Amino acid sequence: MTLAALWGGSFLFMRVAVPHLGAVPTAVGRGLFSALGLGAALFAMGYRPRIGRYLWPLLGLGVINSGIPFLMYALAAQVLPSGYSAIFNATTPLVATVVGALVFAEAITPARVAAVLLGIGGVAVLAQAGPLDLSTAVLGGMAACFVATVCYAFSSYLTLRLAGANACVDTRAAVFISQLGALMVLTPALLIDMALEPGMLARLQAAPLLAWGNVALLGLLSTALAYVLYFRLIADEGPQKALTVTFIVPVFAVLWGWALLDESLTAAHAMGGGLIALSLWLVLRPKAD
Repeated sequence: MTLAALWGGSFLFMRVAVPHLGAVPTAVGRGLFSALGLGAALFAMGYRPRIGRYLWPLLGLGVINSGIPFLMYALAAQVLPSGYSAIFNATTPLVATVVGALVFAEAITPARVAAVLLGIGGVAVLAQAGPLDLSTAVLGGMAACFVATVCYAFSSYLTLRLAGANACVDTRAAVFISQLGALMVLTPALLIDMALEPGMLARLQAAPLLAWGNVALLGLLSTALAYVLYFRLIADEGPQKALTVTFIVPVFAVLWGWALLDESLTAAHAMGGGLIALSLWLVLRPKAD
């Protein structure tokens, strides 16, 4: 529940920051604040990670698990309301089910498929709460969200292998190094963006403190803290169960928008949230002895 609340807040933070800072600077700021926060916390605890031969795999994991999705969702925030990006994010378990079966030889049970489809049904109901005109920009935002969900689906299985319960890499180290990997792909994107927009530095300097504050919260809370919880959940429950938390993220995204941005709250939100809660119960309920 805490993880869903943190991730739901991420779409709110992006919605506030992106109009002032732009998509790429917001994504870079997210990765930077996350890496700095995690690094400072590890240093304060006296923790010195021993990565060894896992350094490059963890950096690559960061590109897939953080760098590309951060950029994709920041781009989507330019054209999609926060609730919509969260709704598309909620399809990640369905994508992971397909990826797991096709690439990682995961078994698909009828109950799991039914639970995932029920969750997607809840997401579809939520989508009816505020339909968008399907312009080219909106379709591009939806495509960006889909790319992010595919990255999350793949990275959940890779995370299990690199930082799972029986892996040699500690969760804290895996999260920290993965954020450095995210910056590996985001920094060149920022340099390209700066070359295309010569006045970017002046615009960033003129951005309100509120925008930078939201980027800081995005990196420290919705990324650094959230990924520590997420990696631990993958180690304990496995990729598919861990990803079901994304079903409830739209509920929090809508609630944050209602509470802080005066967005509407309708019966469709309640109905969709109920279906999502039922799907979570079906997936996470204890197996019968």
